[in-house]
Amino acid sequence: MTELIGQVVAWLTDASHWVGRDGIPARTVEHLWLALAPTSAAVAVAVPPAVWLAHRRRFPFLANAVVNVGRAVPSFGILAASFVFLVPLGFDFRFWPPAVALFALALPPVFTNTYAAIAGVPRHLVEAARGMGLTERQVITRIELPVGMPVLLAGVEIALVQVVATVPLAAVIAGGGGFGQYIVRGFAQGVAGRVEAFAGAVLVAVLTLGVQGVFRSAERLVVPSGVRRMRRERPVGRAV
Repeated sequence: MTELIGQVVAWLTDASHWVGRDGIPARTVEHLWLALAPTSAAVAVAVPPAVWLAHRRRFPFLANAVVNVGRAVPSFGILAASFVFLVPLGFDFRFWPPAVALFALALPPVFTNTYAAIAGVPRHLVEAARGMGLTERQVITRIELPVGMPVLLAGVEIALVQVVATVPLAAVIAGGGGFGQYIVRGFAQGVAGRVEAFAGAVLVAVLTLGVQGVFRSAERLVVPSGVRRMRRERPVGRAV
């Protein structure tokens, strides 16, 4: 094991692995693009209806239904199906099949946490806002979203971390996958490729932790300190 670790460190520090289209910087950009694009699309699609439904207290069962369906459908199956249907239509096979599968993976936690965030805002705050004459839109934008933001962002964080960790699956079918290329190529070589496969796994783990750390730092800048204190004193909503 010590020898393998030393070989992996040597592989990661080899200058030849930091240049060109197959270098670590280029694969990092590809990995992040494949993660951020579908996660951003999931946020854009899931947040508005989840906010509206939670504000209106409509279909509370829908949040659990969405997350259960999302957990039941395997990402690899969606990836394979997307590849079969989209490639013949002329879509870029390196991006669109993985993007569709990762979008489907990111959608449930974003939707369910957004619903929980808005539905979990204390009712006395909402009623007080209405008593002050705020419109329903103002109640959402000035009360429910700011107070529920920590839980909402927790859902986005869960989705993003899951997607970053799952991007390597794209290398199996679509030939992309960022750091997944190193893992797949290493496995294809058998014992001779174990160093490259292990190095790819290390890069995926480091990038996942790095993205999570950056997201949490950005969250502290977005969420007002008063809301963070309120959440510590009285948790709002529930992360799914």
